[in-house]
Amino acid sequence: MHTVEQMDTMEEMLSMLLDGAVETLDISPHLYQLAVDKYEEVGTWLAEHGTPDWRIYPQGSFRLGTVVRPNTPAGEYDIDLVCWLPIAKESTTQAELKERVGRMLHAFVRFKHHQGHGDGPASCVSTRRCWTLSYPDDGFHLDVLPTIPDADLPPTGILLTDKQLRLWQHSNPIGYATWFQQQSQLDRRLVEAKRHANVADVPDWQVRSTLQRAVQILKWHAMLYFADDTDHRPPSVLITTLAARAYLGESDLFSATRAVMDRMNAYVENRHGQFWVPNPAHEDENFADKWNEYPERRKAFLRWHNDLALLLDELVHLQHKGLPALAARMSESFTADAVQRSFQRLAERRTIQVKTGKLHMATGGLLTTTASGPRVPRHTFHGQHPHPRG
Repeated sequence: MHTVEQMDTMEEMLSMLLDGAVETLDISPHLYQLAVDKYEEVGTWLAEHGTPDWRIYPQGSFRLGTVVRPNTPAGEYDIDLVCWLPIAKESTTQAELKERVGRMLHAFVRFKHHQGHGDGPASCVSTRRCWTLSYPDDGFHLDVLPTIPDADLPPTGILLTDKQLRLWQHSNPIGYATWFQQQSQLDRRLVEAKRHANVADVPDWQVRSTLQRAVQILKWHAMLYFADDTDHRPPSVLITTLAARAYLGESDLFSATRAVMDRMNAYVENRHGQFWVPNPAHEDENFADKWNEYPERRKAFLRWHNDLALLLDELVHLQHKGLPALAARMSESFTADAVQRSFQRLAERRTIQVKTGKLHMATGGLLTTTASGPRVPRHTFHGQHPHPRG
């Protein structure tokens, strides 16, 4: 005789819908490996033709495991690389540093073209702070950021060029990645899973933490929300930082995403009349600097934040109408085919469990659900942290 049991709460089902949908937006293993190969090829060239102590390493979404597939066929992945030269600030200028790395990259492009294999970058162009190597046939481009050590923040602090080539800018990608990983480890279930032998050999990027998934959901929604207004789309690092600061270890994806949305605005500081979201690995770097220069970007962020928060609330209130209604509402704000595929997988799972007697169905085709816990009050930009941390 089968034991009748409740499979999931509504929050767990919504989590499975969200997780299954966002999983389709992950970078594919093939593209991941291709990007790694290109990255290593560029890094080897710079090391061999610069000096052996030049270093190149990834930063941003690719390193953090929060890449979201572009929402258009023509969209490209943006993979950020740091090119670190061990020279003192006093011995170079920003213009000299950028030009020095640029010469090496242009030489690399010419070399690959002369080889004639067709696997090199199509172009190398100068952008605001970096050099961009474009691989249009492969659907991504590499942004190579010239940097030098920051003597005031050893051993991982770096200085990078400003677009006006006036003031050195501070950053610490390695320190930031370490901080983000620590925040992800607040999900104890992930920590335990990685201890099992059958998971140990799987690359970290294939084992997503709840925080990584929540960040992907926020970035996915923002990508679609600002599809026709990319100038006002919040930077990925801003969304990631606010979400990671607001994350308190929830293992349920839907609950975690909702809680992060409720808390994240409280982590925007007001420093002498300036909006400030500091880099957790370098307090002098402000991820909200553009809000002070372009106030309309902050207003756009607030509109987006409110839209996603309302959507998550609506999904809770729609639970009595069944999973099809939930999937339909999610499809209005996310990629419809991804949501539908996720819904189909969840429906198939439920069908199997009903047949094996492991699932008790309630009226209306939903499972018996538990009530949501008390909501965390939403905060505006007062700079007060609701949950102090050590």
